[in-house]
Parts: sequence; structure tokens; C-alpha cells
Amino acid sequence: MAALHDLTALEQGALVRRREVTPLELTDHYLERADRLDSGADTVGAFVTLTPDLARERARLLGPGDDAGPLFGVPTAIKDLNPTAGVRTTFGSAAFADFVPEVSDGVTLSIEAAGLVSLGKTNTPEFGSPCYTEPDVAPAAVTPWDRTRTAGGSSGGAAAAVAAGLVPVAQGSDGGGSIRIPASCCGLVGLKPTRGRISGHPMYGDPVGLATAGSIARTVADAAAMLDVLAGRRVGDPSWAPPPSESFLASCGRDPGRLRVARFITPVITDTPVDPECARAWEDASRLLESLGHEVEDVDVPLPAEAVPVFEVCWAVLTALSVVPPEREHLIRPLTRWLSERGRAVSGPEFGLAIGAMRRHAAAALTALAPYDAVLTPTLATPPLPVGAMRDDERPERDFEAQKAFTPWTSAWNVTGMPAVSLPLHWTPGGLPVGVMLAARPAEEELLISLAAQVESAAPWADRKAPGW
Repeated sequence: MAALHDLTALEQGALVRRREVTPLELTDHYLERADRLDSGADTVGAFVTLTPDLARERARLLGPGDDAGPLFGVPTAIKDLNPTAGVRTTFGSAAFADFVPEVSDGVTLSIEAAGLVSLGKTNTPEFGSPCYTEPDVAPAAVTPWDRTRTAGGSSGGAAAAVAAGLVPVAQGSDGGGSIRIPASCCGLVGLKPTRGRISGHPMYGDPVGLATAGSIARTVADAAAMLDVLAGRRVGDPSWAPPPSESFLASCGRDPGRLRVARFITPVITDTPVDPECARAWEDASRLLESLGHEVEDVDVPLPAEAVPVFEVCWAVLTALSVVPPEREHLIRPLTRWLSERGRAVSGPEFGLAIGAMRRHAAAALTALAPYDAVLTPTLATPPLPVGAMRDDERPERDFEAQKAFTPWTSAWNVTGMPAVSLPLHWTPGGLPVGVMLAARPAEEELLISLAAQVESAAPWADRKAPGW
């Protein structure tokens, strides 16, 4: 008989609805694993804060869940960038090491409303800025496939937790690849939805429109079910995506039909070599899509080189918007300080012009890609790198360039607002996971999910377990 953590999140939810297991039993199971497997020298750095008492209390109050949703009673965790009332939320920064919010954001409220049980806060780098998770408030988040290597970022703790079997599904957030990068590093599905799909309530802190919450899971269906939990507008939202025709989970059972798929492998945001294993994964995915009846065509990179400095201006300003009390500014990391200084040096008109330029670049890219149903690229330029390989506290400008070289495609779909998913379709001979990324037109998550589910059915990966599982 399979252990509880061997089951998918949806399978666990079904057990709860059939009263074959209680939310408390699931919660206890995962808390024991987190206590045993994410501590000491063997930690994967999944959690910043565990809340066992709160989790058990919530699980006891949930009841049998006869008419509940598919993830009712299932354990999860909330990224440490998302305010959670009464729970320490550090934003990955020593400057906020003791901060306890009085209110929860919309993502946290949606997770609670769906009856999921949060075990605590997952690890993230300072203010979610780097694409690796090495904060000063917790151990580095590492991929369970090789604990000397990064889990990616900024949702590195969430991905490490799912890949190590510490929660079955988790929420992440993504402003330049922060869901898809750790999904690739940890051998998981990482789904970034379209712009406006998930509310930014109550802070609405991204005036550019790059960032969104999303889901990290072992299967496409689990990721789709988590998106159903997170999606939807709230009163006061400045903009929102049109609602789907049915649940995103239902899209997993839909035939996507014969699709026209664009593909390119030329890096977008920097000129960097592509590791042969990442290129091989992309080529294999192309052949798989063709074998499924889709038409795959090579296209030019849809974003010009001039879009990169525009994105960097916006990224630096967004980092500078993470206001730190003056008496605690000495605690922030050199990379954060360097980016913040860049952002503060940008005038209001310059920022406005950068946003306008970025939207024009996005419009041109969307126009170029409009004839295609999906776009295929690698997720990352290399397999997961060793911990510390990108971080450079002495020269933060080199740190930033190393991150760009690691992630030369992911931010393109934050600029355009397109939904995108990283799928774990390849492993290196040494056992490291390598993701492949698919994107779709804005607001077409249903098509993207149906295609991803078709790919998963043809080349399943869920039975692959990381060492120590």
C-alpha cells in the first residue's frame, strides 16, 4: 500500500472526501516528515517557519468535507513573501526576521477558504528578487535531487518542499520566472498563470504587472487544481483575466486538438551558452509534440535586445519598493542594496517611460506569436547550479549577470503576461532534473493545461522520486 506522501494532492483530497483519512492525519503525516527530513545537515531548506500547532488546530476544525473542493483537507505551505495574519513572515530578509502581519493577503485567504492546511512559510530569497534561494533567515533551499545544488528561486522553498515530499502541492509567485525556475531545478510542474488571473489583494504592490502567484506540484492536474484555488478577482482589483469556461482541473481531460507550436532556443535576455542537456531536453520535447500531432515551427526571438534594459529598470524599481525601516537597512543583502540603489536613481518620468516601452515590446511580441497556440523554449540554460555559484556579495552586479545567464527565457513571459509552465521532461545522466517550458496566449491557461496534461500522459514523470523520498 502506498504511503500518504506517495499519493498526489488530488488523491489525498479524494481520501478526505471518502472519509478514509482525516485532514488531521494528513497534517500529522507531513509535519512528522518535515520535522525529520528538513532539519540538521540534511535539510532541503524548505521552510523558514513551521506552524505545527496552528496547522493541527485548523485541520481539526475542517470536518469531513463531504461537499468540499478537490484539495479540501490537503496540507500545503505559503511562501514567505505572502503576508499571513499571526504568522511570522520575513520576506526572506533579516530586516523582517521578527515581523508578524496583522492581515493575510488574498493568496493566503484563498488557500484557507479552499480548506487546505498550511504547515508554515516556505523559504524565499530576500524580497523574492534572486533566482536562487539563499536568505540570511534560513538555510539555502536545495534540490532534493542533489543537495549541493540550488532549488532555484524565488519559490525555492516551495519547490524543495514538494520535491522532498514535505507537502503535496504548494503556492509560489513569479515575477521573472520564480515558479518555473525552481520547478525545473526540482523536477516539478511549475505553472505561472496569465496576468490578472490571481488577485494582488490587498497590497497591489506591482505597478508593472510582472508578478503573479501560481502553483508548484508533481503533476499537471495537481497544479491545475491549485490554480483553481488561487484564481479569481476580488472587489477592488484594478484589472483581471476573464474567467475560464470551466475549472482548470477539467482542462486536464480535454483534448487540445492539433496545435501550431512556435519554438526557439536563442536566449532572450543575455547572450549565454545553452548546456547540451537543456538543448537535448528542448529537442526531445519538440519531437514529442510532433509525435502527438502538433505542428512545430522555428521562430525568431520575439523580444528585441532593447527590451532587456527596460525590464532591468522595472525590476530595480520594484526591488526599491520593498521599503525597509532605516534602522534596519544595514541588514539587507548587498544584491538587494545594489538593485534598490539602481531603482531609487530612476526618476518618475523615467519609470513611466520604461513601463510604456515594456508594454510596447510586449505588444510586438504578442503580435508576432499570435498565429501560434503555444511556444516552446528551454526553462533554464543549465541544470541546477551548485549553491553559491551565482551569489556574489562582493560584486552584486556580477551576481545579477549570473542570474540572467541561468534564466535567459523565463522573464519573457512575465513581460508579455502570457501563461507559462515548466514541465520536468528530462534528467541528466547524473540524475539532475531539466525542465522544458511551454507558454500560451494571454488568458489561455485552459489550452496550456490541456497540452501539458497531454504531454504528461505521453511521457509521465510523477513516479520519479528524489533521493531520500
